Amino acid sequence: MEAKIVYFDEPGKENTDEVLRLAGLRAEELGIKTILVASTTGNTALKAVEVFRGARIVAVSHFTGMREPNTQDFTEENRQKLVSAGGAVLTATHLFSGLGRAMRKKFKMYLFEETVANTLRIFGQGMKVVCEIALMAADAGLVRTDEDIIVIGGTGRGADTAVVLRPVNSEDFFDLKVKEILCKPLL
Repeated sequence: MEAKIVYFDEPGKENTDEVLRLAGLRAEELGIKTILVASTTGNTALKAVEVFRGARIVAVSHFTGMREPNTQDFTEENRQKLVSAGGAVLTATHLFSGLGRAMRKKFKMYLFEETVANTLRIFGQGMKVVCEIALMAADAGLVRTDEDIIVIGGTGRGADTAVVLRPVNSEDFFDLKVKEILCKPLL
């Protein structure tokens, strides 16, 4: 099999529309109907609703309090729009941080979760994100572990990475396989 990977010169939100277009084409080719997307405010998730007509969009937001206590970046307006379109939003502790981040902040030490995150970042921040949210969504029961999905993530805001993968639950992390890289930044 021969496949094309699109590489972006720079990471970031300026790639969002192209990421969604490329992922939409591949989802159609493969008949994939579940799209998982990292979305800080909900804007990227709503763009995905427009591109992936007829697919189920599952957005994974930052956890409440990530930027400052008691605040949620995913707007309530965007949450309602996504749910009205048949989508879902997962707001939960990020699998590759959580207590590990607390240990780093308090005791200046890295635990396993952050080591995994930093290892995946070798392939780009977006690649870390797509793996992490696939595990989180599987654990929450929002994606199936017996079918391929398209997963979209990014660096900061917006999207710059898309893959095809088969989700697994976090306890089966080492069985997670990225089947296809559709696009990612070079840097």
